[in-house]
Amino acid sequence: MTESSLGQRPAGALPDKRQVAASFSRAAASYDSVAALQRRVGGNLLTALPDMSPPTRWLDLGSGTGYFSRALAARFPQAEGVALDIAEGMLRHARPAGGARQFVVGDAEHLPLREGSVGLVFSSLALQWCEDFAGVLSEARRVLQPGGTFAFSSLCSGTLQELRDSWQAVDGLAHVNRFRPLATYQALCNESRLRPLALEVRPEVLHFADLRQLTHELKALGAHNLNPGRPGGLTGRARLRALVAAYEQLRQTAGLPATYQVVYGVLRKES
Repeated sequence: MTESSLGQRPAGALPDKRQVAASFSRAAASYDSVAALQRRVGGNLLTALPDMSPPTRWLDLGSGTGYFSRALAARFPQAEGVALDIAEGMLRHARPAGGARQFVVGDAEHLPLREGSVGLVFSSLALQWCEDFAGVLSEARRVLQPGGTFAFSSLCSGTLQELRDSWQAVDGLAHVNRFRPLATYQALCNESRLRPLALEVRPEVLHFADLRQLTHELKALGAHNLNPGRPGGLTGRARLRALVAAYEQLRQTAGLPATYQVVYGVLRKES
């Protein structure tokens, strides 16, 4: 089963991988300063790991600045760690801090690892950028040893819905990154030949003093709008004023809300 066969993900719905790699490479130095949500979500995923024998080798898939590579190294001190990311700039930033034994530039849909070579694949908030999630699951199964675990967090549709709705009120164009529906994650995991142990979505709501703070954080994370067909050029002042006015209607006591719909999945390779 593929996402296109599910009828839920049009071709070209995600940005070109080269653009993703370049955007996150540029954000390497600023990423950790605004990554509180990413650390919380990754921490939740670590907590969700099932009771398991310590792996002899683990893979941090979409390792970014290496925060969770270091956490995995602390949790499994005898294991060999592999940090893999599509953004070379992230790996350059992560390498001096250690954690993993190997730092590898690679693609989650085409892992440069041998079959059955790792006991744990851990991936936090990276796989939403992969067009072929069925391919990611297939590759995870290929590189896992029998009894190995694939634990991931990702984003699904409804993420940044407040920003999307506010832009829709202005011009109806694609200003906010699109993410696959939860139903697609469920269907593909069930078809993956990996046994789902857990799969759920938990919303995380952040609050910002103003729209500028939100857009600054998205840019510092490297996660600003990378949609195909996104508007080119600078946004005019009149449209920005209209966007601010639309978003201000959603203001809560704590500030402007920005909701992330976070998917957590834990799957096991039986044989």
